[in-house]
Amino acid sequence: MSTTEPRHHPNRAALAGVGTPHDRQARIAARRAFVNLKQTYLLAIDELAGARAEWLRFQVRHAEEPADLWLLRSAVFDALPVRECRTQREHLQRGIESLFPRAGANSGFATLF
Repeated sequence: MSTTEPRHHPNRAALAGVGTPHDRQARIAARRAFVNLKQTYLLAIDELAGARAEWLRFQVRHAEEPADLWLLRSAVFDALPVRECRTQREHLQRGIESLFPRAGANSGFATLF
């Protein structure tokens, strides 16, 4: 019976810097877009008051991924008054569309109804 040693794989932290410069630039660009959208959310809810506004600020500040902001979008839009915050709503909508392009807009498929 022969004994074989288990394979030794490098840990993932050792591979963190591996990749082409284009990969690194893409990660940096994605991170910048996320931070910009996070700041846009915070600016949009900046002038709101109350417990709901504090909860939204807490959630946005603690968002770690773009998906976290995506899930908060309807709560933020619901909190913003339509007439008084038109500029913030438009700016927020543009920011969301820049990070989350509409997937179905140019698909070529249409609904039957």
